[in-house]
Formats: sequence, structure tokens, C-alpha cells
Amino acid sequence: MMHWASDRLPLLRAPPYPFGNAQPSFSHPPGRVETTQGELLFERIRNARVGGSFWAEAWPGSVAKATVLRATVDPALAKAVLTMGETKRIFIDPRQDVWDPWSVLPTASQMIAHGDDEWVALARAARVPVHVLSVGRFGTPHDNDAALDRKAVQAFAEMAWRNPYTNDPATIEDVISYLADWRDWLEGSATISVACGMAWWKRDEIRRLLWHPRRPLKFVRRAKTALAQAIKAQGGVAIWPSRVSPKLLSDAKQQKVSLIRVEDGFIRSTGLGVNLVPPSSIIVDRTGIHYDPSQPNDLETILNYDAVPGRLIERARSLRKAIVRAGISKYSADIPGLSPLARSERRLVLVAGQVEDDMSVLTGGGGLQSNLELLRRVRALEPDSELWYRPHPDVDSGHRKGSVSDSDLLVYADRIVRGGSMAALLDTVDCVHVLTSLTGFEALLRKREVACHGTPFFAGWGLTTDFAAIPLRRSRKLTLDALVAGALIRYPRYLDPLTGLPCPPEVLVSRMAGSSAGNRLDWIEPLRRWQGKMTTILR
Repeated sequence: MMHWASDRLPLLRAPPYPFGNAQPSFSHPPGRVETTQGELLFERIRNARVGGSFWAEAWPGSVAKATVLRATVDPALAKAVLTMGETKRIFIDPRQDVWDPWSVLPTASQMIAHGDDEWVALARAARVPVHVLSVGRFGTPHDNDAALDRKAVQAFAEMAWRNPYTNDPATIEDVISYLADWRDWLEGSATISVACGMAWWKRDEIRRLLWHPRRPLKFVRRAKTALAQAIKAQGGVAIWPSRVSPKLLSDAKQQKVSLIRVEDGFIRSTGLGVNLVPPSSIIVDRTGIHYDPSQPNDLETILNYDAVPGRLIERARSLRKAIVRAGISKYSADIPGLSPLARSERRLVLVAGQVEDDMSVLTGGGGLQSNLELLRRVRALEPDSELWYRPHPDVDSGHRKGSVSDSDLLVYADRIVRGGSMAALLDTVDCVHVLTSLTGFEALLRKREVACHGTPFFAGWGLTTDFAAIPLRRSRKLTLDALVAGALIRYPRYLDPLTGLPCPPEVLVSRMAGSSAGNRLDWIEPLRRWQGKMTTILR
């Protein structure tokens, strides 16, 4: 981690992550931003709410239309510089600065501070009038707003910027984007005080993805302990939904403790979770979970209500193309040199098998759990198509429920496809039928027809043929890239397997495409595969 003298502390800086080098600035000049670009720069900083110690505590009181005095000065001087008629005043000692500036500045009527206080530049970015008490780095008592703006722009520009994931040079716009992501994730983690039901082999990744500087995450086994600690800390409990008891859910509701559900992300890792490959992405949902259509969840809210600006659509389109180009699916990247699968001239339909007791099947399958029954239904709907069946890898490995004998499968399927690349398989077929499998979403990324027999998160938005009931809450029609923006950019969190830092999805996709997303527990995988084979034999 880098350190600076206090008078040269960069305005745009990273939270104090205890892992990796997150700081986005690495030297003094030649960073440069044209003064004419100042207003656009300020707008981006305002929207992102970054700059200064943005990860600090929020100011506990109301700031609306108040004068903020950031100085330890004689009371007579303070009174002399206050705006005439001003009745509300907030005094903040800059020597004991423990507050997030963006919890104070946006609604303040004006600020009074010394010229070496970084809040002067942040206030100008927030478009707050500033009266400067003394000469300093960010202003003098004689500066008008235009002069303060120029000095603020220069203060933002006087550093050279770096990409914390690659150490390559970066633009100030890139840095603002990285910091904005980190702010969003930190805000989502701030109230989580304890985690329960997390497998030991994924805790290191979860600890990093839920890290917050004011609250070290504690892992506990017992639900009673988790609730007691959460109540004491006045926080919530992060849970892995499939590993907690109904009693925990009931007790948490009774004791008014919020539960935050954590699950694997949709681009997870190079390797299977069942083989104890830790996740490189997770989902953090405060209202439900994406695979349970019986109740609202954060992803459904994002897809149904959030605005999707053009820049985000372009980013989603670029991300989707990168995923398709690299052949990335939830658990892997494409296998170089893999021969394309041979097919007939008939319409080719893929049926994706699932783990029959998976939570997405139990909650979103509409009562359908049987892989064989799903295949039978698809054959009835597609009597003239060539049907390929893909067993779920966790089932085929012997670790999970849902196995069907090949002879029974071949009553309806023309071919059983095992191994190889899911991406290459999806590139080959015309249509995919799923119950709730993420394979349907991956097929949408490749612009294949998708039919849903259950209610996965990607059903009901006008992009799929739906045979199951769709919640009336899903009332919006989405484009493919709007779905991608919500499901792959806004909803999950990602971890860079090389630097250990939380990262945007583009970084993880790049690592997976370049075979840089290794497994820190690779010694366990062979043991798990052997265990799965023995379980299959014993069955």
C-alpha cells in the first residue's frame, strides 16, 4: 500500500483494502485534465460520490441548507464569515475528520474552510459555494468560484492514474468508475456484521467481497450465535440460503434481524463448486434471491425499474460479446482447439439437465423436478427436432441428485452430450429448453432461442418462451443487453483472482479468457473427483 504526505494526499483514492494495491494514483505529474473539462469531471465525481475518504461514516444529522464550518478558528471569525441570515450551522473539526464528505456536501448551502482542506475541492465538485479562510493548496481568501474551480481541477489532475488490476496507465474516468464500484459494494456491506452458513473453502473470497473498513466480517456456525452478534452490532446476517435452517429464518424475522442472502454469481469460476473451487463472484441480495420467483428480489427490482442509460447498454453489449468470443460460461472458459460438434440438418434442440434438489429447482421449477420428465415434455413439444441432452456436471460427477440412466434418456433424446465446452455446445444448437438452468441465460447471450419450463430470473422479460407462471411483478420488456446490464454488471460482485481486489466483470472475464483465474484449492479437485466416482459406483 502506498502512502503520501498529508498535503499531497490524492483527492481520488481507494479505500484501505488490506489486500492488493488498490490505490489508483502512483506519482505526481504528468496527470492532466483540461480546465475546460472541469464541469464534466465534477459531474462524474458528483454522480459517483467519490473523492476524499468516501468510505468513512456518514454524518449523523441533517445537513439540508446548512453552513458547514470546517475549521478550528476564533468564534468571532467564524461568525464574521457566515452568510447573513444563516440559522443552521454544522461545525466539523478537520483534524478529526471521520466523515464521508458526500454525506455532508450535496445538500449544504455553503462551506467555510481553510485553503489546505481537501473538502474545498470536493465542495466545488459538489457545486457548493465556498468561503476560504486562509491560503492553501485548494484556494485562498481572494478566490472566486471560477478560481476555486480551476484549482480543484488541477488538484484532481496532478496525479498520474493507474489501473489497479493491471498496473497499466488509466484515465481519470476509469479511476472514477473503479472507485464508484467500490463505493457501491462497501455501502452494500456496511450493515453486515456476521456471516452464517458459509462453507470453509469459500470464506476467503467472501471475506474480501464483503469487506468493509469499519466492520471485519465474522463467520459463525450456529444460527443462535449469528443472531445474537447481529443484534449486538445492530447489523444483519449474511447467509448462504441452501445452508441455513427454517428456524434461522423464523427467528430472524421474530427478532427483526435482516438477512442478506449470498449466492454464487453467474460467471463464477474456472471449475465446479462441487469440486470446492471457490467463487470469483457472488450475489448479495437484501430482499430475496434471484432463483425464487415467489418473492421479490434485488435483481428483479433492478430489471423492472432501474434506468438503463446508453453508456451502460454499450458496456453490457461489449461485455456480452467478450464472453461469447472467449467461450465463457459459469464454470469455465472455452477449450482451445475443441472440434465443433457434428449435427444433422434438422432443428437442433438442447435440453439442460439440472440438480434435482437444487434450490432453483425447488423454488422456481413450478413443481417439476425430474430431468426425465423435462426431457419427455420437450420431446412432446419438439417431435421433429434432433434432441441433445446435457447432464448437469455435478450430477454426472456423482455428487448431486438427478441422475437418469442413459437407456431411459435415449427413449426421448437422440444424443447425450457429456464433457467439452458448454459454450461450443451452445454455439452449435438452435434452441435450448431449460427448467431453471443458467444454461438458458448463457444461450440468450449467444442469441439462441430459449424456452423455460420453470421461472428462472431471465424468464418473463420478453426474451424467452415461457411455459410456467411468471410473476405479475415482471411487467417490463427488456432488450438482451438491458438484461445483461442488470444480471452481469449491476447485480453481482466480482473478485480479481490475481490481485485479490473486488473488480468489474470485465476484469474477471479477461482473467478467465487468459487462463489467469486459477484455483487456490487446486489440490482438492482430484480428491473430489475421486470421491464422486466412488459415490457413483456405490449407487
